[in-house]
Amino acid sequence: MMKFRTCFGEVKVINFILISHIQSRLCDRHAMEDKGRPSVAAQGLNSPEIRTNATIPYVDEFVELQHVSADEPIRPKRTKDVEVAIENVPDTVKESRPKDIKLHAGDLGAIHSPNSDTIVVDTPEGTLYITLDPDSSKSSKPTSPSTQSTDISDGTPSTSKAFGAAESSDLIMMEKEAQEQRRIGLRRNSISMPTLPNLDMDELKQYPQDQIPEHHQSSASGFSDGDTTVDDAQVLSDDDRGQKSPLRSPRRKIGARRFRSEFSMDDDEYSPSNSVTSVNSLASLLKEKLQSIPQKMRKKPTDYKLRAFVGLMFLAVVFFVGFAYVLYHQQALTKAYFDNVQFNEPKRMIRIFNRDEVEILKARLAVTIQGKGKAYPCLPEHRRSDGSVCLEWLHDLRFYLKCLPHDPGVDNTTCYSIHWKALRPDFSPNDCFDWSDTKVHWYGGGQSANLTWPLNTGSIDYTPFVTGDMQKSQWGNVLTRYLINSKGAAIIIDDETPLQISVNRGGREICLRGQYDDFAYANRLTEFAEMRYNICTSIDMKSLHSSIHSHRRAPLWDGLKPADMQTLESLISEPVWQIAPRFKHELQAETISKYTEDVINLGFLKQGHVLINEFWQNEIGDLTVDTSRFETLNITIDKLHRRGFKVVFTVQPFISTESKNFAETVQKRLLISERNSDRRIPALTRFKSLASAGVLDITNNRSVPWITEKLQAVIDTYHIDSFYFDLGTAYNMPHYYQCEKQLINPDQYKTVFTKTFEKSLSIIGVSSAVSLPRPPIFVSLPPFESTWDALRLVIPTMLTYGVNGFPFVMPGAVGGDIYWPGSEQFLPTSKGSLDPSGTNSTQDNGIDLPERELYIRWLQMATFLPVMKFTHLPSKYNDERVLEMAKNLTLLRQKLVTPLLLKYKREALEEGLPLIRPLWLVTGGDSSLYVQDEFALGDEIVVAPIVHQGETTREVYLPAGLWQDGIDGSLRKGNRWMHEYKVPTDKVAYFLRKPDDMRF
Repeated sequence: MMKFRTCFGEVKVINFILISHIQSRLCDRHAMEDKGRPSVAAQGLNSPEIRTNATIPYVDEFVELQHVSADEPIRPKRTKDVEVAIENVPDTVKESRPKDIKLHAGDLGAIHSPNSDTIVVDTPEGTLYITLDPDSSKSSKPTSPSTQSTDISDGTPSTSKAFGAAESSDLIMMEKEAQEQRRIGLRRNSISMPTLPNLDMDELKQYPQDQIPEHHQSSASGFSDGDTTVDDAQVLSDDDRGQKSPLRSPRRKIGARRFRSEFSMDDDEYSPSNSVTSVNSLASLLKEKLQSIPQKMRKKPTDYKLRAFVGLMFLAVVFFVGFAYVLYHQQALTKAYFDNVQFNEPKRMIRIFNRDEVEILKARLAVTIQGKGKAYPCLPEHRRSDGSVCLEWLHDLRFYLKCLPHDPGVDNTTCYSIHWKALRPDFSPNDCFDWSDTKVHWYGGGQSANLTWPLNTGSIDYTPFVTGDMQKSQWGNVLTRYLINSKGAAIIIDDETPLQISVNRGGREICLRGQYDDFAYANRLTEFAEMRYNICTSIDMKSLHSSIHSHRRAPLWDGLKPADMQTLESLISEPVWQIAPRFKHELQAETISKYTEDVINLGFLKQGHVLINEFWQNEIGDLTVDTSRFETLNITIDKLHRRGFKVVFTVQPFISTESKNFAETVQKRLLISERNSDRRIPALTRFKSLASAGVLDITNNRSVPWITEKLQAVIDTYHIDSFYFDLGTAYNMPHYYQCEKQLINPDQYKTVFTKTFEKSLSIIGVSSAVSLPRPPIFVSLPPFESTWDALRLVIPTMLTYGVNGFPFVMPGAVGGDIYWPGSEQFLPTSKGSLDPSGTNSTQDNGIDLPERELYIRWLQMATFLPVMKFTHLPSKYNDERVLEMAKNLTLLRQKLVTPLLLKYKREALEEGLPLIRPLWLVTGGDSSLYVQDEFALGDEIVVAPIVHQGETTREVYLPAGLWQDGIDGSLRKGNRWMHEYKVPTDKVAYFLRKPDDMRF
């Protein structure tokens, strides 16, 4: 008997294909011998000829699936009893059945024989290696029960036995035991073939030995005869025990022998000591296995991928359903107004977009309404005929929204009006503008101790938007109800709104609230609080700012006299000399004369305006010169005029209770009275060093002639040139103030006071303002003490006032302002020398001078500002280096800065643009939005002064363009940061814009 094995690669399916081919060849051989005609080409198991051949029996009925799960289909039993099957076969077929089936190796393909016991057959499906058993020629029948085969030929019962009813009881028991073994872990069966006695050995020996793979060459370990017993426990590994085979063929079992998987043919586990099936049964078995193996191999990956796909699809459906739900509530409930405005009524969320559909403003409206209040259309009697949208939250608020008309041909600015009306006294309109989602920066409004530049970098709680003391967490001395963001949206609040503003209170947002109180908004103009404001948009920030503050329809130069223009130009080109001693007795005619002589002795500074504080009077409110200290003031002023100076007196609307005019003003009822009291009783307040003082009621028609007469008498007697109005802040007004004409808020007083005299008197500046005064009036910065922290506040304050629409701003004195006793701005202990060694302890009239380095850096910055104001002269330091540096800076201002300031003065009068501008107003770029220690003079000079003690280097940002370095004259590329830029102590960093072609 011959046994064979194949090795066509690692993939086991290929082995079954080859064995199927062998079966096909066996079937063809049988058919050819039966009909007595030559051999033909091999046919597959699924060919019509094989499938219709009735002589080929089915695999016996004991072939079944191993470890088949309950949900897998079982192949129907097709095995028939041999005797029954034979009975149903026609007699002609029975007689024609061959007695024995012979297979010639030549039928399989080209054959070679490298040695005496190995045959190599090249089949179409691959190479077949057949090893001949030397002992097989001795007996053609199996010598062991393990090699018994099921044969379709007529044979003795000792060699083959038909399955079915005629089977003996012993064989039935053996088959049942074999079936039980297959159920608990049948592993592997090697395949044995009948002996092929008629192979042409000479032809097979022609195949060279060295071309046979090593693991297919004849070896004792690879084969065993039928009598050999193999201990399968030593062959099967743990992994092999876990493998499953989809189909099993029946095997007769002798002894306690374990079965192996039919699929594996590894050398180390191969054993031929297994049952031999008939050719036809083997073909059917292999066909079943070939059909089931791919399904079995793909079952788990397919199920895993399918489950994963189903899970992902489920999650996707859930996500899209949730997304649709959120989108519905956010978008479907949002109504669009006027093309670029979206308003979500339940959430009271408004979004405004520009023409490029970019969100530039987002706000939560009516935040005081709890939850998602229902909005209803207004009743007909509450609606307006101007096209406004009217909504009402019952018993709480009424809302109006409309688009203001504009001329697209003039500019690209579009404005929307929002008007809130409270419907009960305990309810206040409150809108918050979020800047975290839109990622914008806000500018304008005003300055405070915790708010610099940009506005959103600081914080402040709800505070009445009136002028006050920055050091007390109040708003500063100059305010405008105007806010602008970096994406081109602006908010302009109506003057009649009882406005309170908070910044970053509980969130990254700026909130507006309309609410009455008992001081700032004690005068109720409406029954309940109302809030009006406009939201304006444009293509960019620069265009929007220019459009809002444009004075083309009413230019600032309209109505100016030649004397006004001359005063404006002299303030820009000449210094202001502020004589402000701490005590009244320190100011005398000799003091003024001596100060002006020191100015002349410098030799390089022009004369300019001499500003004398309120101590020219004996008491504030006298409005006459104190002759006890100024007996020869006429002579002194005439001397100043001859020297080229102009004299300015400071005037306040306050009347000290110690003043000789206080009784007169009370008797004539010229003072502001106290609310809910007798009109004859004046309301008193404190101002600077005054313990108590009254305030002139400028709304009283009798007060204006009275004060005009007093001031005109001073002009006629002493020939002074101008006045400076020190108006104080809103908190300097009496707490329970009441004017003859109702004021909107305390700040309206200073507006009325300035406008009353701006055409009849020559005024060079005001200390506080909430509206733009008529040129040549400059708006002053608040007093700053002599510290480095105060120096760092100068530039942000200047920029804020410029953005607020004040083109002409007068900074404080170089080195800081002088404090006065009882001042609410500074404490006396904060003044004096900052040098522990006492090197800076030089005094000027008993006043400690600012620190030398601080004075130098302050002077360098002030050289480029619209007005240079001095209190301490450079010569007071007795330092040649300070004096030489001051001389160089004066020459720089006269040759470079002053001509540019005069040039942009005309632009400011025409378009309202400030002389000192933020970098983002010069050119675009996100980096310029953050810079708070640089500024631009018009569009032609960028200044970056040193504002930190002891530093000689700094970071400098240059806007886009070509710039020339003011220190070494080199050309610098713009739109970038320059790191570690060196600035010596005697130098100031500035850059001049140059034409782009100059670099060549």
